[in-house]
Amino acid sequence: MKRNKLLLVSLIIGVIYLVYSAWYWSGANASSGSDAAQAGAALATALVMPHLAMTVIAVILNAIAYFANKSGLALAAAILYTVALVLFVGYFMFVVVEMVLCYVAFAQMHKEPKDAEA
Repeated sequence: MKRNKLLLVSLIIGVIYLVYSAWYWSGANASSGSDAAQAGAALATALVMPHLAMTVIAVILNAIAYFANKSGLALAAAILYTVALVLFVGYFMFVVVEMVLCYVAFAQMHKEPKDAEA
């Protein structure tokens, strides 16, 4: 069973982005400063949280699509990356590559002939 390399690249980039986000947002909330700075950090975290939640789900579906070699899950991951992009457009550069790679992987997986065994 041949796995799609684009899904693997998308998965790696997605995991790297999630690790970076966890590190960044945990540091932003832990900073000690004035009350206004803490309120601003809490507001920023609240604005970004839906984007990060969709990205986490997209990365999970991306991993399942890669390891199970399922084109439908690749499409679902691509759609969730798109939703994550729409939820916080300011961070589009962090999910646009994964989104495009998942859409292209889905198209490639649909063009491949099915195995005779299946």
